[in-house]
Amino acid sequence: MFRLDEGIKFQMKKNDILTVGELLIDMISEEYDEDINSNLFHKYFGGSPANIAMNTKKLGIQSLLASAVGDDGFGKFLLNHLRKEDIDSSNIQVMDQSTSMVVVTKSKATPIPIFYRGADYQLAYTSQLEQVLLHSKIVHFSSWPISMKPARNTIEKIIKTAKNNGILICFDPNYHSMLWQKDEDGVAYIKSIIRDVDIIKPSEDDAERLFGKDTPENQIEKFLKLGAKLVIMTLGKDGVLVSNGKETMRSQTLAKEVVDTTGAGDAFWSGFYSAVVKGYTIKEAVQLGSAVSAFKLKYTGAVVELPSLEKIKELFEL
Repeated sequence: MFRLDEGIKFQMKKNDILTVGELLIDMISEEYDEDINSNLFHKYFGGSPANIAMNTKKLGIQSLLASAVGDDGFGKFLLNHLRKEDIDSSNIQVMDQSTSMVVVTKSKATPIPIFYRGADYQLAYTSQLEQVLLHSKIVHFSSWPISMKPARNTIEKIIKTAKNNGILICFDPNYHSMLWQKDEDGVAYIKSIIRDVDIIKPSEDDAERLFGKDTPENQIEKFLKLGAKLVIMTLGKDGVLVSNGKETMRSQTLAKEVVDTTGAGDAFWSGFYSAVVKGYTIKEAVQLGSAVSAFKLKYTGAVVELPSLEKIKELFEL
């Protein structure tokens, strides 16, 4: 059990976190607009696992990203961005397909995405990927790669290898029906793999897509019954609710200014991961995750110039 007033013990590994899944282009509207009526969009580095890899490196821990991009201009843009940030790009597979893209409205609430997929779901399980996994303390993935094969098969192999080798398995259940084939029950599949997950961080919207409307407390209980060991539910302006099935805590939001919510959940994950790797308790890590998210909310785009975790702690007086 993950006790909230204790830290997480990790094996000694060369890498702290391996994030697996989508590396893509975020096209974000210049104006606040819920209906994609804006005529001007700007391209940003994006993809939840990619955002987390970038953020955690800036916060002071070692990160690696495994993903797939197209052999095109957008793919080159993403690879160049990784290299500029000193992120190892050797685990990015380059495919003969277009780089995936999300078009999204700039938003102070929940962004409304439109998905254009190509290379991202072609991610293959290779001997190189297995080696970087075995040398990592944490593996993180989202609902993107499990929504289509062959990437789904890759994630299933990753989960099996991680379980057999004591690697912490963390899952972002960001289900979107548009990502799944029409004849597949994505909700049922996501529910089926939660038993293999150590830590899951749904947003309130994620939980509603999987279970329908309910109170946050009831939603968390549903994740626990499916086998998750620790559930961290982010509630936007209402903060964070956390439970291991025996203990429950609520943490208030630290956000004072909201410019763009794109990547706020990724920022939370990044602060949480960086904190647990650095030896903070789960309670402290949740607070630091909230602080990193609050810092990001002041800027447009999923990835911003984060200071170190220690500086974040100082800025928010934690």
